[in-house]
Amino acid sequence: MPIQIVKVSSRSQLRKFIDFPEELYKDSENYVPALRGDEFDTFNKRSNPAYEFCESECYLAMDGKTVVGRVAAIINHKANRNHGDTAVRFGWLDFIEDINVLKALIEAVETFGHAHSCTLIKGPLGFTDMDKEGLLVEGYENLSPFTCLYNFPYYGTMLEQLGFVKEVDWTQKLVKITSDFPSMFRLADRIEQRYGLRCVRSKSMWDIGKRYGMEIFHLYNEAFAPLFQFSPLTDRQIKRYLQTYLPILDPDFVAICVNSEDKPVGFAFCVPSISKAVKKSGGRLLPFGIFRILRALKKNDTLEALMIGVLPEYQGKGAVIPIIKFLHENALRRGISRLMLNPELEENFKVQTLFDEYEGTPYMRRRAYTKPM
Repeated sequence: MPIQIVKVSSRSQLRKFIDFPEELYKDSENYVPALRGDEFDTFNKRSNPAYEFCESECYLAMDGKTVVGRVAAIINHKANRNHGDTAVRFGWLDFIEDINVLKALIEAVETFGHAHSCTLIKGPLGFTDMDKEGLLVEGYENLSPFTCLYNFPYYGTMLEQLGFVKEVDWTQKLVKITSDFPSMFRLADRIEQRYGLRCVRSKSMWDIGKRYGMEIFHLYNEAFAPLFQFSPLTDRQIKRYLQTYLPILDPDFVAICVNSEDKPVGFAFCVPSISKAVKKSGGRLLPFGIFRILRALKKNDTLEALMIGVLPEYQGKGAVIPIIKFLHENALRRGISRLMLNPELEENFKVQTLFDEYEGTPYMRRRAYTKPM
């Protein structure tokens, strides 16, 4: 029976779309599911502010009555304008080991793109950089960070068979946190004095969010602007992310560097790893998932870096050193011995070298593919 592509147009179909990876990866030790509630919100046009400048459709690949694949087609009009692209993105790509299924899914994305005058297809990408992106091409033997994609090795092989080529790679490292401080920390006091900098210390994330939340994300927009396919966040998006993440962030692992005028010039967001807790709960908060996640946030030996950024005018001045020192000292005090760095663009040498003084090992590599349509 030929593969049939079905456009998701009902709640029940969206549920099949979201639940498909649960069956596909049921025997995978290192796959970590997304939280189901988050996935429903992502594709809800009323709750996801990205729909103000994005269009999307979701598709299921069906073999009879059995779901054998899924994909989301996304056009980020803002990113296309900013980067001079006419691209349609594919994301949420999962499929059984059958190139005919992948081909049918990609053709559905291309058809959506052609209808909007797109000439390129690229991915895996989400609506914005705050979504998971990049196909896993190395590190299948490692447990996936909760904030990152995981996929089987045949995904990349089959995409290349269909003519896709590498556009960019992101790399990820796991570094050790020990009582041996990097030599760069000796410069921290001097840098703070020279530029009037300090790291904010607070026991309340709500206080931090109220004082600096919007400014930090505006800083994020400025610092990340030159990066691959970056799409600046709107104020409505920023407010949504603050509402989502403030309850789970810990002020010990949120480093905010401010100047003498109390304006943020750099930041780093980290969170204790919840991958094992989410995996054990199958991506569901109820009945026990929420308790497992809360336990993981309080007692853990692994910290995951979500993002780190410094204003362009402070880059190259060492402003990031007090930020790293703040995190290192708090990690030691809280029993953290490992830091999982966030995916870093292979060509972003400034970020790639930040942790060179740490003992680290390669963990994962992810890739964005592209091809003309």
